[in-house]
Amino acid sequence: MLTDIHPKLPMRNQKKTRDFYINQLGFRPFGAASYPGYLMLQRDAIQLHFFEFSTLNPLENYGQIYLRTDAIEQLYQEFLDRKVEIHPNGQLSLKPWGQKEFAILDPDHNLLTFGQSL
Repeated sequence: MLTDIHPKLPMRNQKKTRDFYINQLGFRPFGAASYPGYLMLQRDAIQLHFFEFSTLNPLENYGQIYLRTDAIEQLYQEFLDRKVEIHPNGQLSLKPWGQKEFAILDPDHNLLTFGQSL
């Protein structure tokens, strides 16, 4: 029945969101067309979709997703090398629930938490 999930997150500026996810996080465009007010990006098997919300106050944005990985330390180092700002409370660490995790905020303060089961 269910086969995939493609979270939709708010964005204020399509160009800034696209640049951040492509140049900082290593995503690539998904699909052959560009749509005004809508953005689709992919990295490996993960697709993220974004919808325009130009009046979004990033400090009031509660958008968040959890992305699982099988190479948490490698991904963390890749982001450090790309100068991605790690959330101040989201440094790579082992959590009591058996996950190794880190977190970042995108330009619109969508919280992206990356985790690997240990």
